[in-house]
Amino acid sequence: MLIGDVARRSGVSARMLRHYESLGLVRPTGRTGSGYREYSDEDIRRIFHIESLRSLGLSLREVGRALDDPGFAPAELVTDLARRTRERIAAETELLTRLRRIDAAGPAGWEDVLRTVALLQALGSNNADARQRAALSTSEETSLPVEALVEAVLDESDPNVAGALRWALARAGENAPALLAEGLDSPTAEVRERAVRSLAELPDDEATTALLRDALAHPDVTVRRHAAVALGARGAADAVPTLVDMVVGETGGTDETEGADETEGAEGTERAEGAVGTNDVDAADTLSALADDPVLADRIAGALVDRLSHATTGTPARRRLTQALADIPGPTASRALKALSHDEDPAVALTARYVLELRAGR
Repeated sequence: MLIGDVARRSGVSARMLRHYESLGLVRPTGRTGSGYREYSDEDIRRIFHIESLRSLGLSLREVGRALDDPGFAPAELVTDLARRTRERIAAETELLTRLRRIDAAGPAGWEDVLRTVALLQALGSNNADARQRAALSTSEETSLPVEALVEAVLDESDPNVAGALRWALARAGENAPALLAEGLDSPTAEVRERAVRSLAELPDDEATTALLRDALAHPDVTVRRHAAVALGARGAADAVPTLVDMVVGETGGTDETEGADETEGAEGTERAEGAVGTNDVDAADTLSALADDPVLADRIAGALVDRLSHATTGTPARRRLTQALADIPGPTASRALKALSHDEDPAVALTARYVLELRAGR
C-alpha cells in the first residue's frame, strides 16, 4: 500500500508518516519499482499502535521504547502518565479559575486585566502584609472578584488580614452571601467560623439575614453563636433563645463540646465556650440592645426568668442570668429582680438589690 493510501486509511498525514520514518518508529517494508514507499499490513498495524499510544499522552520517544524494547514494563510509565495528567489538569483548572475571575471583574482594557492579575497574585501571597494590602486596595474602580475574596477569607488564618478581607467582601457585591453559605458546610471548624463571621459583617439585607437565621440551627455551636449575635444586632427576635443559651453557657445541644469536633484540648474547649467574640458578655450586651424595643424587653425578661427558675442556686450560670436581667428594662424584669433580691445566693441578691436601687433613683 502506498503512502497516500495509508494516510487515507489511518488518518495520519503523509507528512507525519515521513516524520515517523525519520525517527525510526515505522519503516515501509519495501519500495515500488518507481521508488515509492510501500507499506505492508504489519506496517499499518504498527502505525495504529503508534497512534493508540500517543492518545495516552506518550511522547514519540516513549512510543518507540514501548514498541521496540522487549523488557519494557508499562505499569510504571502509565502511573507516571496519570500523575502528569493530574498535574496538567490542576494547572489548567487554576488557569481557568484565574481567567474566570478576571472576566468577572469586567476589565475595560489591558490595564484593568493587569491590575486584577496583580491583586489576585498578592491575594495568594505567602506574605500576610501583601495579602492585607491587596484586600485594602479594593475600591469601586479596582475590585477583586467576589469568588476570589470568599476563597481568601475562608482560607485566611491571620486575624488582621481576615478583617481586611471581610471589609473588602462587604463591599464586593450581591453574590457574597451564597458563596459564604457554602463555607458553613465545610468539614473544618475554622472554615465554618470564618464563613459565619464574614456573613455577620455583610450589609443587612434579606439574603444575608435569611442565611444567618438558618445558621441558628447549625450543628456547630460556634456558628450558632456568631449568627445569634449578628441577628441580635440586626434586631431579630428569633436570636433571643440562642442568646439566652449563651448567657447560661450552654451549647443548645446535648454535647457541651459540640462544634469543637475538629479541635482538641484547650483549643476545643475554647471553641465550645464561644471564643472569639461570641461569649456570654456579647450575648448579654446584644440582649440589652434588643430590649430597647418594649415588646422584646418583656419577651427577653421572660426568657431569662424562665432559665433562672431552672438554674441551680449558687451556680455561675444563675449569676450571669441575673446580671443579664439587670440590663433589661420594663416591669417583667423589675418584678423578677425584686424576687431575686431575696435569693439564697448572696451575689445574686446583691446584684438584684443594687439594680433595683438604681432604677428607683431614676
